[in-house]
Amino acid sequence: MNTDLLNAALAAAERGWPVFPLRPGGKRPAGHSQDRCPHSGRCANGHLTPEQRATTDAELIRAAWTARPYNVGLATGPAGLLVVDLDTLKPTDEEGAPDGATAFLALCERAGQPLPRTRRVRTPSGGQHLYFLAPSGARLKSSAQRLAKRIDTRAWGGYVVAPGSTTPTGTYQVTDPGPVAELPAWLAALLVDRRPAAPAVITPAGDASRVARVALERETARITAAGEGTREHTLFTAARAMGRFVAWGDIPRHVVETAFQAGGETAGLSPAECRSTLRSALNWSIRTARPRETA
Repeated sequence: MNTDLLNAALAAAERGWPVFPLRPGGKRPAGHSQDRCPHSGRCANGHLTPEQRATTDAELIRAAWTARPYNVGLATGPAGLLVVDLDTLKPTDEEGAPDGATAFLALCERAGQPLPRTRRVRTPSGGQHLYFLAPSGARLKSSAQRLAKRIDTRAWGGYVVAPGSTTPTGTYQVTDPGPVAELPAWLAALLVDRRPAAPAVITPAGDASRVARVALERETARITAAGEGTREHTLFTAARAMGRFVAWGDIPRHVVETAFQAGGETAGLSPAECRSTLRSALNWSIRTARPRETA
């Protein structure tokens, strides 16, 4: 047992920040991935993502971190945080290009705003994590280089490696332990996705049976109407329900995937989340579908 890592996980949980195990010495979540989910145990009702598994329960944390020296993943969305990740330059970057910290300073200057003072964590590579309280009126998602090159953000759908975690190149260390500041309004405005959601388009194939068409329309409507915290699970169960119709030849797989992809994105899931969930659920359902006469 590594008491430093256990204490790091407990310290985050005491702040109300849910945590989950990362691979010892690494940055990837421990446990199985979605495409290898056994759909049993804790995943009996659908694959649980690291964000969904994150907890502040001290007993669960002690049980996990006394078993193995896991690094600590901090689920930013459930924690109510948005973390700005300022990356360093890589050997392949153009000479003279600004790193993340320089790009962020330039972003503040262009906005006529001071550099925000908030909790900071130094990464082993020399990058920085700036912690902010996410605005209560918006569900901000993680982003990659939306603000500028070498600047990512971690919010819903993402996580950061918590301080105290160690990789072969070093340790994540708090460099400014000050209070976590509110995300500046001007910065939040740059991260809000104002694109209108595209409505789900259902175009059943001509050879689909009437029952399959009705089921597709019903399940797509259920996906589109799914609320926060239930979207991925709703998409998963809908795909598993439709898989038998694909296996029976009542409706082509691509028709189901097109309708459900549009419905999932309309509900608020990312394209990648939709594709991953659909692939896993449909593969399982088609593989395990019983013959029509016994269903």
